[in-house]
Amino acid sequence: MSKEPRGLGKGLSALLGEVPNADQLRKPVGYVNKEIVGTRPRTENTADILRIPVDMIEPNPFQPRMSFDGAALEELAASIRSLGLIQPITVRRITERRYQIISGERRYKACRLAGMSTIPAYIRDADDQGMLEMAIVENVQREDLDPIELALSYRRLIEECHLTQDSLADRVGKKRATVANTIRLLKLPAKVQHDIKVGLLSAGHAKAILGVESPEVQEQLCDLVIRDGLSVRELESIVRKLQVDPEAVRLRPLAGTQELPPDYYRILEHVGKYFSKDISLKRSPSGKGTMTIRFDSDEEVSAFVKALEDKQF
Repeated sequence: MSKEPRGLGKGLSALLGEVPNADQLRKPVGYVNKEIVGTRPRTENTADILRIPVDMIEPNPFQPRMSFDGAALEELAASIRSLGLIQPITVRRITERRYQIISGERRYKACRLAGMSTIPAYIRDADDQGMLEMAIVENVQREDLDPIELALSYRRLIEECHLTQDSLADRVGKKRATVANTIRLLKLPAKVQHDIKVGLLSAGHAKAILGVESPEVQEQLCDLVIRDGLSVRELESIVRKLQVDPEAVRLRPLAGTQELPPDYYRILEHVGKYFSKDISLKRSPSGKGTMTIRFDSDEEVSAFVKALEDKQF
């Protein structure tokens, strides 16, 4: 049976559609305002971010995770080439010119695949836990932190300094709910986090987007805000409608949305025979796009593979 491409309902597709111009506003996060290790005396604030040459970093020999999915690494590397590394890795200093990864080996490997010569990192240089906590709290008080940098600092205080959200809120003089909502920003897709970092999306917009669970829809809403300049209130209204009934949201199709060529519907028809879930197919006006297949069981995948091997298409 032929299956039309859709997200959370035809109404949602009509609302969101393709937003081809949004990516033109995005620039990779390069941490151009962050110094490279070795360009100043060894007094680095361990709560700040520095850029470390890749040949000065080595993996942690005690890393419990021994294998990394190659396809997932390639996907992350592609995201880094496009958006930059959103969340820095954490390293510890071994010698003046050698650093060992504490957390973020997957991001490190993806950065190497992406061809980066330097990698943004937090440097864990102090053994005194109290000094580390004080340095990070001091960093949090800076006025030039973007919401994602602030969220990362909060998470470091919880994970590395073993604070609860309540004690963290006391340390930084914020309400617990404010701290929790800031940390939740790190659950958003990399593209949305990038747009928050570079100022294309406000923290208020991001909080509204967190009202939907689908990462795909979160990215679409982000693009919609960028393209149409939606206010936080307008975005919240859209999210409320989606939460109540996605099918009830029926606005005019976005300009630039195009009918798919016939070959694409043939793909949907043939592949759709083997999967009970919907198949999502997106195509930009330039011809680039993605196809997502959702499945319910290994048996569905096996039947599809067998059809390919038997050339039943």
